[in-house]
Amino acid sequence: MNPAINAIIPLLILISLGFLSRRFGILKAGDERVLSAYVYYFALPSLFLVAISEVKFTEEMVLFILSGVLPIIILVGLYATIYAIFGIKRETFFLLSLSTIFGSLAFFGIPFIIFALPESETMASLQAAMVSIVAVSMSITLLEIYSTNENLARGFSRVAKKLSKNPLIISILIGLFFSFSGIKIPSLILSPLHMLGRSTSVVAIFMLGVFLYGRKYGNIKLAFALSMLRIFLLPFITFLLATLLRLPKNETMIAVLMNAMPMAISMIVLSHRYKFYEDVIASIIMISSLAAIAYLNIWFFVLS
Repeated sequence: MNPAINAIIPLLILISLGFLSRRFGILKAGDERVLSAYVYYFALPSLFLVAISEVKFTEEMVLFILSGVLPIIILVGLYATIYAIFGIKRETFFLLSLSTIFGSLAFFGIPFIIFALPESETMASLQAAMVSIVAVSMSITLLEIYSTNENLARGFSRVAKKLSKNPLIISILIGLFFSFSGIKIPSLILSPLHMLGRSTSVVAIFMLGVFLYGRKYGNIKLAFALSMLRIFLLPFITFLLATLLRLPKNETMIAVLMNAMPMAISMIVLSHRYKFYEDVIASIIMISSLAAIAYLNIWFFVLS
């Protein structure tokens, strides 16, 4: 059976279980916040810390990281250029940027890669961690600027203070310290970190099913159009860049597939906090997550 199909079936089962847990009242509205907090503050930081601490940053590894990060920067730069030259609406610029930036690399991407390419968990975790630094920083900065009408410099200064307390950023920096210093994490600490990290995939995908139940969706046509940015445009540019950088086939597949992942569930929390097109964001998450069943298989087939 196609490895991508092997990956999708377990994900579908987990999503369905999460959805049914709401349908039959086992979990209630708001319970997904508990699951999200567990993944965000414990499981995911543990996964990032362990994965990065074990990586040796060779030239090939740096190129692999750039293949995931640069396409996002390139596209946002393109949107900014169009905004400056052609005068598109301010809201349009923010919608385009935030629909592109924040993908579910950790909650959806890592589980998919683990099921589809079992030997690539470390590479997928590394890509998710490095892209997350850029994605989280850019997303929060843009939302701060959107909500306060501040200039970029002031917005970034305030966001930098928030990011210094972000558990994902902290875990990534600790992992980098162990990686570059050559110091090994003591086994007594490493074992529980491994256990926490391995729970990320199951809990995150189950949480997606919980999230999808009973949610209000709106502006479906606009959300569908914006979903194409992550479904097609971003992974296509990633593929071109990976080809230009002459990445090996496996690294190219991981980079492209990770940048093709649905919009991050966390965006619904941010959109609510910043009053940013909540119905559109919820619809993008729903459309891109459900469509992933088909389009990720297509990308996997093309890349294979």
